[in-house]
Amino acid sequence: MRTRPLLLPCLALFLSAAATGSAQLAKRPTSRLAVEPGTIHVEDILPKPVFLKVVQDSPVYIASKMDRAIGTMAPGTVVRLVALSDNAFRVRGRARHGDVSGWLPAAAVATPDPSLVPNLKKLHDRQMKVEELIAAHQIALGMTGEEVAASMGRPTRKSSKLNASGKEEKLEYVIYERVPQYTTGVDAFGRTFQTVTYIKVETGSLAVNLKDNVVDSIEETKGNPLGNGGVRIIPGPMIFGF
Repeated sequence: MRTRPLLLPCLALFLSAAATGSAQLAKRPTSRLAVEPGTIHVEDILPKPVFLKVVQDSPVYIASKMDRAIGTMAPGTVVRLVALSDNAFRVRGRARHGDVSGWLPAAAVATPDPSLVPNLKKLHDRQMKVEELIAAHQIALGMTGEEVAASMGRPTRKSSKLNASGKEEKLEYVIYERVPQYTTGVDAFGRTFQTVTYIKVETGSLAVNLKDNVVDSIEETKGNPLGNGGVRIIPGPMIFGF
């Protein structure tokens, strides 16, 4: 009978450990963030899959250094592009012994577009800038409407119009800052203590104008929400012809 009360603490400990494990799994980095140093993972940022064709018999390597082969691919094999380096492509496809994910020398595959590699590098550079802006809750000329929403959330007000040149939208945002408020009190033993609460204070507002879903201009309508650095500019979204 004395062991029964221990069940609840043990169960609570088990549930706590399970919750901690789930949280750790949720925080695992994506494959793009865990890619090899010096290489660029492009699969997650491409608008649609890109397929390459193997043009010569080639080993498939486990790493971009191409120092250990895990199989071979025959000419004519179609593979899906995952990542790239200066002289190799990481692909998914069927090798002679079965399905693999590994690196092929760039000379062993044909690309659907001769400008594919430089364009993918530009796309990756743009994506890194966009992620930096979103993490800081900032915006820049050249961002898409979806990227603005990811960074700033839902606008306070939104309006749109259609004309001969396309669609124009205006997104209005009120900018708030969390300001600490300190309160001093006395506990039951006569000791003073301090508590802090945060309140939202309006510090400015801005209007984001989009043309065909791309930020065309940004207007500070109150205060200085963009900071002293002014408006940032990034390349607009890229359109691939394959």
